[in-house]
Amino acid sequence: MADEVRELHSIPPTPSRADAHTPPISTPPSQIQSPSIIRTPRFMRTPLASPMKKAIVSMRGYLEDVGHLTKLDPQDAWLPITESRNGNAYYSAFHTLSSGIGFQALVLPVSFTVLGWTWGILSLSGAFIWQLYTLWLLIRLHESVPGTRYCRYLQLAKAAFGSKWGKILALFPTMYLSAGICSAIIIVGGGSMKLFFDDVCGSTCNSKPLTTIEWYLVFICLAVIVSQLPNLNSIAGISLIGAATAITYCTLIWVVSVSKGRQPGVSYDPVKTNSDMDKLLRILNALGIIAFAFRGHNVVLEIQATMPSTLKHPSHVPMWRGMKAAYLIIALCLYPIAIGGFWAYGNLIPSSGILNALYEFHSKDTSRVVLGLTSLLVVINCLSSFQIYAMPVFDNMEAGYTRKKNRPCPRWLRSGFRAFFGAIAFLIAVAFPFLSDLAALMGGIALPVTLAYPCFMWIVLKKPQRYSAMWYINWWLGSLGMGLSVALVIAGVWQIVKTGLKLRFFKP
Repeated sequence: MADEVRELHSIPPTPSRADAHTPPISTPPSQIQSPSIIRTPRFMRTPLASPMKKAIVSMRGYLEDVGHLTKLDPQDAWLPITESRNGNAYYSAFHTLSSGIGFQALVLPVSFTVLGWTWGILSLSGAFIWQLYTLWLLIRLHESVPGTRYCRYLQLAKAAFGSKWGKILALFPTMYLSAGICSAIIIVGGGSMKLFFDDVCGSTCNSKPLTTIEWYLVFICLAVIVSQLPNLNSIAGISLIGAATAITYCTLIWVVSVSKGRQPGVSYDPVKTNSDMDKLLRILNALGIIAFAFRGHNVVLEIQATMPSTLKHPSHVPMWRGMKAAYLIIALCLYPIAIGGFWAYGNLIPSSGILNALYEFHSKDTSRVVLGLTSLLVVINCLSSFQIYAMPVFDNMEAGYTRKKNRPCPRWLRSGFRAFFGAIAFLIAVAFPFLSDLAALMGGIALPVTLAYPCFMWIVLKKPQRYSAMWYINWWLGSLGMGLSVALVIAGVWQIVKTGLKLRFFKP
């Protein structure tokens, strides 16, 4: 279209018979480049040129709206994360709430038994502000290079650290987060189904109850059925249900715990240890539990990838709007759970979290309806959270097929991939039924993805001025995050070694 316009401007007007006898008009040199002297070709002034002018105006408006030509991978239209781009701020909030509130919030009071009131609240607040900042970094880095959208965490890591190091640094933690959390969700969800059955049926049922492994199997079958929804946008309704159930059961648990009062003999003094090294490792283990409560950054870019983006309406605006609303609600859930749970149970709270404490201390003085409803809400939330954390794995599996075959994944194969992943997650849950107790170790491994990598990515891609405030802040936070991750992993491994005799391999 632009070439045609240039050609029209380059065609000299054909002189008419009247023009042949008209003397030439001399123009002062100062006005030769004046826009008022530049004449529009006669063809463009005719009615025949109006369609062309409309096309030019439409094309110019489109380019002004888009701002740049985004380089889209043709395979993105075939993959579950990016095949639908009609997301909005509401979808962002739903997905964030469903993935940001879950079983990891229920173990927060355990960290207070080591840190105490003051350091527990300060650590929780510091981690919340830190992860909110790195979340903002990731959202802005989604389109840090004009014309390119980093729709997956691994893609952004490769752009920042190089193809080799990006894959080494980001592939294992993100896939570990997805597979590990999905396996832990099976353990929590299957165990909650068992509790729900016991509450509803009680001693009046004559049927033989299912074993724990059988409840795990029931849960994963339901999760695989729900996972047949094609893409991330299609599960927005599931995420809304998951978010609503998470908010409800978190509120229900801490309200019931606080309303029942403190337990007899409750103590808020930090647990005594035999040595300073033992005390240090316990503190690191508690910090790992807090870090694990704020996982979810590995799916932020994927959620943002489901939104349309133009120069006038970039995707980071609705994404950040949804995130702010979601994390306000998350804070209103996490703080009461941590503070109220520790106030009610103190050092008596079991290592598995406040839900088990509710059943252990209040199973007889609390209505079975309340207990059963709580377990049911946990199950529903686990089913919805499973879909979000499994989606990067589904996307990665289908990407291998589309790259090799250069065509979209057939429906039957897509279903097979998702059933296969469900089987692997079920096997891990059965083999390591204590996985939900290893929140500190999982938090240490996932911490760089959440708190460290985004800071280094900002430095590499945005290139802030050397020795500026942003340069210092990101270098300091990134280095602190990496050091803290190493320390938390060591503390998590120490916890496994110390409690090695209690680990129940293949014994849920």
